[in-house]
Amino acid sequence: MRIDNLLNKLCLFKTRSKAKKACDADLVKINGKIAKSSTKVIENDIIEYTVFGNYFKFRIKEIPQGNITKTESSEFYHLIERDKIEISE
Repeated sequence: MRIDNLLNKLCLFKTRSKAKKACDADLVKINGKIAKSSTKVIENDIIEYTVFGNYFKFRIKEIPQGNITKTESSEFYHLIERDKIEISE
């Protein structure tokens, strides 16, 4: 599954287009490498992204098949790290 589609399905971004924009801005990494929006994701991949002053790192447990609810979405990944990033002006 494409990374932009996965981030949307797992309710980590509100829309696929917002996930795509984050990928296009080099804010998303898969296994430590910057990911394009079309990059394929498989089980056990480590995904990192930074948006709105927050850093997230998680491992994909399973790729969802079809649509899932927001309450089910957390079953498909394991959150490794979440940090607030201080933005200096």
